[in-house]
Formats: sequence, C-alpha cells, structure tokens
Amino acid sequence: MKHFVKLILEAAVTNWHKPVLCDYHGETFEFADVATNVAKLHIIFRKLNIKPGDKIAICGRNCARWAIIYLAAVTYRAVAVPILTGFTTETLESLVEHSESVLLFLEKGAWKGMKTQNMPRLIGAIAMEDFSELYSIENRLSTVIPNIEQLFKKKYPQGMKRKFLEIETGELEDLITISYTSGTTSSPKGIMLSAKNISSNVVFGQKRIQIKRNSTMVSMLPLAHLYGLTFEFLYPMASGCSIYFLGKTPSPTLLLGAFKEVQPTMMITVPLVLEKIMQKNVIPAMEKPIIKIALSIPFIKGIIRTSIKEKIMEAFGGNMNVIIVGGAAISGPVEILLKQLRIPYTVGYGMTECGPLIGYEDWYDFAIRSCGKPVDGMQVRIDSNNQHKDIGEIQVKGDNVMMGYYKNDAATKAVFTDDGWMKTGDLGIIDRYGNIYIKGRSKNMILSSNGQNIYPEEIEELLNNMPHVRESIVISRDKHIIAIVAVDNDDAHPLTKSELQTIMKSNLILLNHKLPNYSQVYDIEMLEDDFERTPKNSIKRFLYK
Repeated sequence: MKHFVKLILEAAVTNWHKPVLCDYHGETFEFADVATNVAKLHIIFRKLNIKPGDKIAICGRNCARWAIIYLAAVTYRAVAVPILTGFTTETLESLVEHSESVLLFLEKGAWKGMKTQNMPRLIGAIAMEDFSELYSIENRLSTVIPNIEQLFKKKYPQGMKRKFLEIETGELEDLITISYTSGTTSSPKGIMLSAKNISSNVVFGQKRIQIKRNSTMVSMLPLAHLYGLTFEFLYPMASGCSIYFLGKTPSPTLLLGAFKEVQPTMMITVPLVLEKIMQKNVIPAMEKPIIKIALSIPFIKGIIRTSIKEKIMEAFGGNMNVIIVGGAAISGPVEILLKQLRIPYTVGYGMTECGPLIGYEDWYDFAIRSCGKPVDGMQVRIDSNNQHKDIGEIQVKGDNVMMGYYKNDAATKAVFTDDGWMKTGDLGIIDRYGNIYIKGRSKNMILSSNGQNIYPEEIEELLNNMPHVRESIVISRDKHIIAIVAVDNDDAHPLTKSELQTIMKSNLILLNHKLPNYSQVYDIEMLEDDFERTPKNSIKRFLYK
C-alpha cells in the first residue's frame, strides 16, 4: 500500500501546472503553487522549532488554503488536528489544549476572544486567509513571516519540483491525524488515525471510483470531517483532479450554479442535499397530472424517464459519472425515484473511526436500501446469531480502523471487543451477497414494554416523507413513543400553527397505520425552529429526551 502523501507528491510532479485547489469564485492554486506554499510553511515550522510528531491544529471554513495547511502539516510529518467550525471559543481552546497543539491556523475573526492562557502549549497562531501572524510567543513569527519570500528563495534557488518529490513520507503506522468529532451525547473525542488508515481509503478510491486527471469536483462537505477530508480532497488530489471548494452552506441554488460552471465528474454528498435538489427540481414535475398519466403508459413511460434523467444530469453539469451519498440513508421515495430514473448514485457507509469507509458498492451493482459491501482491507460482522436475519451490532476490523482515542484509554478499550473488533454502535444485517443494511443506532434503540426492539430511524424515515415535515426525531418519554418535528412551512405562503397542528394529526394517523402495534407513536410535537445541531450538523438528540 502506498502512503497517500507519496501519491499526492507523484500527482503533483505529473500535473505541475494544472489547477488543483480552487475556491469557487476565489483563489486558484496549481500543483506548483501548492508545493511553493507548502515549502514556505515548512520554513515557518522549522523557525518555530516544530518537530515531526508535534500537533498542528486547523479550524476554518473549507478553502484551498485549508487544504494547503493540512498538506504542509502531514508532509512535515507533524500530526494534523482538523477541528470543525461551530464550536464555542471555550471548546476550541480546550480542543487545542487537549490535542497538545503547538500551532493553530484559523480565520482572523475567530481569533478574537481566544485566551492564550487556556492554551499554554501554543507557540503561535496564523491566519488562514493570508498566513499572517495572529499570535506568537517571544515574537517568533514576527521575524519569519515578513521575510518568508527571501527565506524561500534562499532555500530553494532552483525551484520546487524535484525537492517536492523528495519529501519523506514517514511510516504507514505513524499517527498522522487526530480528528475531533462533535458527538451528540458526550464530550468530543480525538480519533487517532494513522497514515495507513487514510492511505487505505485513498488507494481504494483510486482502484474503485477512478476519477481521472481531467476530472473536476465540487467540494461541499467539511474538510475537518473525514468524509470530506479523504474523499473530497486527498483522494481526488492524489488522482490529479481539480477540486472546487464551495466555502458556503450547500443550498440547492448555489450547488446547481456551481455544477453548471465546474461540470464535475463526481459528487460526494449527504442525503439531505440530494433530497432537496430532487424535491425542489424533479419530484414536483413528476407529480403533474399529465406526467402521471404518461408514466402509466408503458411505451411513453420509458421516453419520459429518459428525458427527465437527461435534464437531471444536465442540471448536475452534464459530466457527472457517479453520485456518492454517505452519512445516512436516502429517503425511501427519493431513492426509489433515483433507481427508476437510472441515476448513477450509490450509498457508502463509514465513520470517522474508519477514516472513513466501511462499505461501498459501484452504482450499477448497488442494492437499494443497502450501504454497500465491505471495502478492500476491511472485515464486517454482525453480533447476532444469524447475521442474515437477526439484527445485531455492526463490528469491523481492518486497515481503516483507527489507532484509538487520543489520551482516552478507557474509551478506546470500551469500543473494542476482546477479540479485537471495533464496535460501530450501528445495528444492521448483512445479506448473503455481502450487502450491509443499517437498521439503526444501538444507543437510539427503544425497548418496548413487551420486549420488542424499536428503531427510531425507521419511523423517522416514514415521517420525514409526510406533508410539512422537514426533519424529525423519535424518542421514548414516559413509556410513550413521541415524534418531534421540525416543520417545513412555505415562507411565501405560511400556514398558521392551527393549520399545521391539523396536518400533524393527519400525519400521526397515517404514520401509525403503517407501523406495527408495538411501535405506535403517541404524539407529534412541533418545533418552532430547527433542531439544535452539532458542528457536524447532527441533531443533538440528547436535548430532546
């Protein structure tokens, strides 16, 4: 297995003057520019006496410079510590200190209010926008950053190309990244990932997804999360792909505009984004009476579906080869529609602790409602008597599995079985073809009074496809099953609270008609606003118990 850093270095030398890291409507960096900026940051690291193995924290919106900083850290053989935006100042300070980071990169506005006394190991802070100094002990950065151009020309008088390829990658077993997940029920944990964990994912991507040198993609997921880091940055860069970072919340309007301009060959996304695009731009057209009638006529049905597919693919830029969805299951009706239209989509399965992939299948072999088959180098088992029929916890072992939780031996021990398998916390089954089906989260599972297991995610999927429901969670309260709903109310023609309550009563009747007796929902509660969320955009379920 090749080190992912080596793969990126080789791609850089082969594609030296090709644009690779691009901010949508902003800065563009060729591989040569990336190499030059990485070299300048290495000079700064050396002047600060940073050593291989030291921790360098990165916190900021997605942008080309974020990616350059990460590359500078890992090619220096430091440990990169990506931190999601959205944490409070106090939490950010605690994560910088917990990770023992000696250098911090973040946006200028985010530095205001930071207390250096809460980060005693920190020797410097650098602005992500222009690599200017925000803070340094003993003015160390003040003597380096203003002179960086002169220092660079002195150290690299003959240019960067040969020097860049000669960078030492270190060993595959080396710790290379500590990723802090937000967590919905507990304090954040630092997940230790080795170069092997990430390299295995990158190599798998090159083998199975195979984007080409002339490919482009739009990056919309947080780079501080392993899904975005690995599959919207490291893997495509190692393949010579040009990456365009949105840097903003991926609304359907913004995304479709970016697709039109960039014409990407691959999209990595979460279900909510794809569902919004389909619900706003496709499903309304198919609900028109004349289209419904036409779709009932066998000969015409195929023509209309082909026409709709062509319009969808054109909206995605016209060059899209595959759409990869991860993070959660796609809404049932949307997935059925995607399958009927032969849209090239697939659903992957993973988690930060696996850097991130566990399951994947090519779109043309993908089984609906599944989340793929175990990827190369990974084993998956179900902790039940019959993994094909009996739901049990999904457990994994292999090249992608993390080293453990940073400075938390108890949490590391708790997540591994005695025979060395990692407990994912997900519940599921594996069919006889090897397809993985997720049935819920073990910590979310509700045990009914008669001993039946109730999986909230299955009820939520039904409810989320009912009128005026944007999103929902299902909980157990006072021995009753309660659904809490974030309402989808049209801003142009909003319904009154009374009208929405009437609709929710109808939804409740319809929902319970589809559910077995033991999982009947007692009531639907409406939120006035959206759910409280973590920086990873997960609902903080523990707030609604």
